[in-house]
Amino acid sequence: MTKQLVIKVTAGADAPERCSQAFTVAAVAVASGVEVSLWLTGESSWFALPGRAAEFELPHAAPLPELIDAILTGGRVTLCTQCAARRDITEDDVVEGVRIAGAQVFVREIMGEGVQALVY
Repeated sequence: MTKQLVIKVTAGADAPERCSQAFTVAAVAVASGVEVSLWLTGESSWFALPGRAAEFELPHAAPLPELIDAILTGGRVTLCTQCAARRDITEDDVVEGVRIAGAQVFVREIMGEGVQALVY
């Protein structure tokens, strides 16, 4: 049975500890060989844009750009369709490797066998 972890992160700079926890858990899971799908929603949507993760700071936390790179290397990052639209973000705007998809895709991912889902 394949183990997959789907993480939906809603927090951004508005809740830095919660945001950092989500990205850290995702990066550690990828490094551990777990299939990871990280969903950017709400305020975390901004991290789909080039350079935005570099603006994020949290003392004693791994740099967000490094975590995102690690996740993209071995996992998948998805920006919520509605969240992107509300922020006027298009596929042409996002970091290479980030896809834009909606609730139907999210539900399909979390309903798979062997899937664990977390929301931050």
